[in-house]
Amino acid sequence: MIGERSGTGQRPASATARISRVLVANRGEIALRIIRACRALGIETVLAVSQADRDSLPARLADRSLCIGPAPAKESYLDGRLIVAAALGSECDAVHPGYGFLAESPELAQACATNGIRFVGPKPAQILQMGNKLQARELARRCGVPILPGSEKVRSHEEASSVATRIGLPVMLKAASGGGGRGMKVVADLALMPQMFASASAEARAAFGDDTLYLERYLPNARHIEVQVLGDCRGNVIHLGERDCSLQRRHQKMVEEAPAPAIGEALRAALRDAAVKLAVAVGYENAGTVEFIVDQDAGKFYFLEMNTRIQVEHPVTESITGIDIVEEQFRIASGEALRYAQSEIQFRGHAIECRVTAELPDEGFRPNAGRLAAWSPPEGPNIRVDSHCYAGYQVPVHYDSLLAKLIVYGSDRAQALERMLRALEQFTVLGIGTSLPFLHFVVGRPEFAAGGVNTRLVEELIQQRSAERGARSAAAPAMPRE
Repeated sequence: MIGERSGTGQRPASATARISRVLVANRGEIALRIIRACRALGIETVLAVSQADRDSLPARLADRSLCIGPAPAKESYLDGRLIVAAALGSECDAVHPGYGFLAESPELAQACATNGIRFVGPKPAQILQMGNKLQARELARRCGVPILPGSEKVRSHEEASSVATRIGLPVMLKAASGGGGRGMKVVADLALMPQMFASASAEARAAFGDDTLYLERYLPNARHIEVQVLGDCRGNVIHLGERDCSLQRRHQKMVEEAPAPAIGEALRAALRDAAVKLAVAVGYENAGTVEFIVDQDAGKFYFLEMNTRIQVEHPVTESITGIDIVEEQFRIASGEALRYAQSEIQFRGHAIECRVTAELPDEGFRPNAGRLAAWSPPEGPNIRVDSHCYAGYQVPVHYDSLLAKLIVYGSDRAQALERMLRALEQFTVLGIGTSLPFLHFVVGRPEFAAGGVNTRLVEELIQQRSAERGARSAAAPAMPRE
């Protein structure tokens, strides 16, 4: 058992193998998030760091840190042999992979199991099955969960064009082993298929070591809605509600909220039920997220994929349920039964999360690493900031540009929206450019306030903001010459 149980509605403890020391195999805000959860549970933490992160805030707060390699991720965070060696060398009995890097690596999960180390995540076979998008689509089909019209593996652009002709344009080329928006290309003109096929294949090969592609029909007016699930080793699975993640740029999420606004209760219930059905079918253990695409024109939903790890946007779910998902990950990995029945999960209020990144929105979101001359996040009731940053921190060039997650909670969506706008205004970062001004622009748009979002809205707002800036520049009076 990890910790003592308390409160109402929680089941008696069962005999479990206690996790006492964990290797945190990640960096940045998620590493810090895991360390804080471990402190609450009385678990000792060892942080695996690259040379670039030896003086990071997570390294300072962990009980111990181990340098596992140089700054490039392929030589540190993406080397499973180094992760396992670090866990064994520091006598850790568990590894938490966070998100990204090797979080969805069945090889790492299996290596941990082989060496008697608990992997804080699902079993290797579950990661393998759900990580392959073609296998996951087939499982959804067998479970009666709707899937988009599409294909099996397509081996050439000619074959892809044939499938696209059959199911109708536009279509999306997708990497079978993909994630994070990589290896995905929208094709609206068959003449572009050879170029798009080659590009998607190369991107998938570089990112995942697997250039297998398949096709799905592309929905222009769609929303991206995902459902958080928890499963234990006894076959119990529950959901913690859904999140709307439709505000994306190039398939990268920017703003998330829970619960999903402006959807009917029948559709909400169907999404939640479908997610649980899939998780039960695969015997899922630990925290996971089932992602769906919702066709707003037809009012139908379709299975997209399952992420077999903690999600970046998990805090909005924690805000409306009061459940610490990372703590639950450790309890499940220790062999404990779920502490909650589905009927005990209560949803209260509304939460919104904005991802603050080191990017220059007005320059095509160019990455903008550098030293933080000032770092002053907003504070106050119902405002949460998950971040590894501090004044004087050198933002490295080697990794993802995420600086912080700003999460606000309100009794309803209107209050949460007002609180988010105010918090974005109060967030001060000097020394580098960030996405804060653009986030304020997006969240302040009437389209977002009305809940009428889709996966194309951010790209449309980028063009709109650029046009507005150009108009203001043209209207500005010329400076007099000397």
